[in-house]
Amino acid sequence: MSRFEAVVERFPLKGAFAISRGSVDEVEVVRAVVAEGTTFGQGECRPYPRYGETADGVVDAIMALRPNVERGLTRQELGRLMPPGAARNAVDCALLDLEAKLEGRPAHELLGLPAPQPVATAFTLALGTPDAMAEAARATPWPLYKLKLGGAGDLDRVRAVREAAPEARLVADANEAWDEAMLRAFLPDLAALGVETVEQPLHADRDAPLDDIESPVTLCADESCHDAASLGHLRRGYGMVNVKLDKTGGITGALDLVRAARGRGLKVMVGCMMGSSLAMAPAMLLAPLADLVDLDAPLWLKADRHPPLRAGDGLVCPAEAELWG
Repeated sequence: MSRFEAVVERFPLKGAFAISRGSVDEVEVVRAVVAEGTTFGQGECRPYPRYGETADGVVDAIMALRPNVERGLTRQELGRLMPPGAARNAVDCALLDLEAKLEGRPAHELLGLPAPQPVATAFTLALGTPDAMAEAARATPWPLYKLKLGGAGDLDRVRAVREAAPEARLVADANEAWDEAMLRAFLPDLAALGVETVEQPLHADRDAPLDDIESPVTLCADESCHDAASLGHLRRGYGMVNVKLDKTGGITGALDLVRAARGRGLKVMVGCMMGSSLAMAPAMLLAPLADLVDLDAPLWLKADRHPPLRAGDGLVCPAEAELWG
């Protein structure tokens, strides 16, 4: 390889993005580049503090692979050298991008997947007061919203958004903020309000009650499910898993998780951390395999990469080859 690097980049957001764990006004990502001659592949990850990741730590982990990359590291070998997580994701996607360009074949074809098409995506409403979340829904008309929730007052938030967008589909994401009592109290009303899915209601280390809860709403595992290996520990109450490349360590591991989840009869959401269109582009290849897609992160950026994924009218479009794949 003639070039191998990992760089930290920052993208300011259009506004504060708040969830139950805190709020950010910019996103810090790491971009990995692998080049052979004048041809290069790139991938992006978002180091996530919830999982003990930092940008500097991810860069160090990536650059430690230099000898392996110079010897012709493959994606399959990468999976044996690095644990799942953000660092492996950036390298995995960069290697696939490079492979596609060197072979002159699109990445989806190399993976044996159908060509990506425009697909409906959720638009995320950040955690806020009921009035603020309702106003955000009115300001961005969208057929499918994901509501970030945080505990006390969540039913008021959902009711406000439902009133502001009576025809929209709704999914909710508590980001581990509820306890068992909240979950049991909220579920009937959420079902009555037309909420289709509740993502990660309980903390991943305290979700044992889900073995005994019969939910009228599909419960989706996010923090409780990282990769295919973690499915063996999944609580019975979950009916869906959120597949994110930053958790699985790239699209290679993500495909393993999708197939394993389907084998267990689980539904699949394809989601994302906050990031640019470069991070969304490989995840778009999984969209045809998913029941629910949540790849709206670039819509939160003040400025995206070029060329960006195009989005509007509830849809997000596949990446152009110039960006990735």
